[in-house]
Amino acid sequence: MLTIREAVREDAATLLGFIRELAIYEKAEHEVAATIQKIEESIFGTNSVSSALICEQDSRPVGMAVWFFNYSTWQAKNGLYLEDLYVTPAARGLGAGKALLKRLAEIALETGCGRFEWSVLDWNEPAIRLYEAIGAEPMNEWIRYRLSGEALKSFAAG
Repeated sequence: MLTIREAVREDAATLLGFIRELAIYEKAEHEVAATIQKIEESIFGTNSVSSALICEQDSRPVGMAVWFFNYSTWQAKNGLYLEDLYVTPAARGLGAGKALLKRLAEIALETGCGRFEWSVLDWNEPAIRLYEAIGAEPMNEWIRYRLSGEALKSFAAG
């Protein structure tokens, strides 16, 4: 039995565990700077712009989704952006990922969002198959850019 619920502050350690597992899967564990305290502040703090869902199988956490609202100027509406979706290897194939995506789609509609978007690594074939199976379409004409670390600091200072 799978259930989806909103994450609460007491889930910070569980979320961190899932974040680390996801980073290992994506071969980027060395990039994780998150801590329990940072998660408590950034997802559950008073100035948070992010939210999280927990997927449980028989009351045991098996997955998460971390998301936030973005904005479409063309639609003049909020959108829902999925930052990370993760399901533990033992629970894959049970529908946990699809259940998390479905709940996020419901939240997007409940809050008047015009879009529900996310990114996926181009080599993550299992995820791509799931996304295409639910009717999502790749946005191949867009290239995602990022400023971070020293490049961000340098640009802001200069």
